[in-house]
Amino acid sequence: MSKILRVNMTDLTTKFESVPEKYRLTAGRGLTSAITCDEVPPTCHPLGPNNKIVYASGITTGTAAPTSGRISIGGKSPLTGTIKETNSGGMAGQKLARLGIKAIILEGQPKGNGQQWVLKVDKDGAELLPTADEWLGKGLYETYPLLFDRFGERVAIIGIGVAGERLMRNAGICVNDPENRPARYAGRGGMGAVMGSKGLKAIILDDKDGPGVPIANKKVFDTGRKKLLEALRTHAVTKPGGGLNTYGTAVLVNIINEAGGFPTRNFREGRFEGAARISGETIHETCENRGGVGMTGHGCSPGCVIKCSNVYPKPDGSELVSVQEYESVWAFGAHCGIDDLDITGECIRLCNDYGLDTIEAGVTIGVAMEAGLANFGDGKKAIELMQEIGKGTPLGHVLGNGAAVTARVFGVVRCPTVKGQAIPAYDPRAIKGIGITYAISTMGADHTSGYTIAPEMLGVSGKVDQFIVEKADMARNFQYATAFIDISGHCLFIAFAILDIPSGLEGMVEECNGVLGTNWTLDDIGRIGGEIIRMERLFNEAAGFTTAHDRLPEFMKYEKLPPHNVVFDVPDETLDKVHAT
Repeated sequence: MSKILRVNMTDLTTKFESVPEKYRLTAGRGLTSAITCDEVPPTCHPLGPNNKIVYASGITTGTAAPTSGRISIGGKSPLTGTIKETNSGGMAGQKLARLGIKAIILEGQPKGNGQQWVLKVDKDGAELLPTADEWLGKGLYETYPLLFDRFGERVAIIGIGVAGERLMRNAGICVNDPENRPARYAGRGGMGAVMGSKGLKAIILDDKDGPGVPIANKKVFDTGRKKLLEALRTHAVTKPGGGLNTYGTAVLVNIINEAGGFPTRNFREGRFEGAARISGETIHETCENRGGVGMTGHGCSPGCVIKCSNVYPKPDGSELVSVQEYESVWAFGAHCGIDDLDITGECIRLCNDYGLDTIEAGVTIGVAMEAGLANFGDGKKAIELMQEIGKGTPLGHVLGNGAAVTARVFGVVRCPTVKGQAIPAYDPRAIKGIGITYAISTMGADHTSGYTIAPEMLGVSGKVDQFIVEKADMARNFQYATAFIDISGHCLFIAFAILDIPSGLEGMVEECNGVLGTNWTLDDIGRIGGEIIRMERLFNEAAGFTTAHDRLPEFMKYEKLPPHNVVFDVPDETLDKVHAT
């Protein structure tokens, strides 16, 4: 029987509760957003006592479903002021599910003595433990081994770094990967700062002898699992030896650069002359040539069959970082005018160490370059600016609070953010559908809210011209489908296969039916996804957001983007009708 664990940081109590009937058939993002809407005042201060964080596994997480190791973390974002769900791979999602816990709700706030805590959860219950001095104020590459020494090598850790301890708006929440690196992040939206404001340094999950995940109809589940697994193993993008497995997500670098939508030097241009040097192909080649620990085809969580992660080596073959992903490489690479994977790798390593979202951090460094704090292309200075965040200097606090804050402090007009969150690695002037997603997402600029890149750039589910502006229906449908995937517990990258292979889509739904005992059909994907989006929009409306906030930065309407010399010309009326009822 699944339970909810409620942790009150004001009186330092933990208690288990029965799952309310209205939450029985949801999970992941659906559950984090529902609890946030039900329990968090929309106008509360995100770092105050009335905000909450919800940690929830997906419906199929903890089962044998392929590529289903996600954990969702939600609440009100200090970066955007909106509702927020951010999710991660790694070890935590499956262990939380196998403990029979549907969600952890973290609420309240310590009374101001500066003490931070660790929450230990196992089959026998939950307890709050005071942090040791050695667990605070240090980088996560130093802290996580200390935690594993204390709690054992087989636990999962959900933790924050110094950015979260210092309540920086770009603080992410870190989950250990299968080799126990602090490398997988629920990064976006600043939820690490909320966790820090609650006085919680880490959650330790030990699922030894846990009850596991009950499956209501094993025959239906197994049928669905086989269908989805077959789709993933045969689709060109997701199969073993396919694009993601061989080159990782950075396989997109050359594709998006060729299309003229690869934002360069703080969104001045759509093509980067150094793109090939930071591409997935070059990452793969470097891992092979340097040898040692270098590898592609690395899995971020057990049961992943796509395995798009990598371990990037230093010249001597020792480990620099895991993982160099597309958005991270772009943010510290083309966005900053840098074409050196050793530099991008070091910046990503610092993000992992400090507890920062790589997209927001890289875009922030580019904005700082725009402000004159460094020249575009100066990798040494980019690293030094990142180190300011780690030191906690006044400049570091500015940078650690993200691109929008940095732009305001230094008077930068070209600030690529929506609702205060940095725009990811696809320029919306050249790829209109993803621009609509950025504008009207409930969570600020977020490509994972509705990944229209699949049809616009990769021809998945039919090729759609990247420059067509009338894409309201496509944007809406992708947001609904994504919300459903986010409750299922699967990685978003299954979308490549299930959009092209109908049996794979059927398999995903059948897996959920098998776990829950439901009789959902494909038609329920849009229904359930739409309910989640509408719920999130109602929260934002109550928080003061209107259609005026569903807009891209003004400069994108009048600055033409080379090489196609295009602006973002999607009419406001088109943006407003995406979710019009």
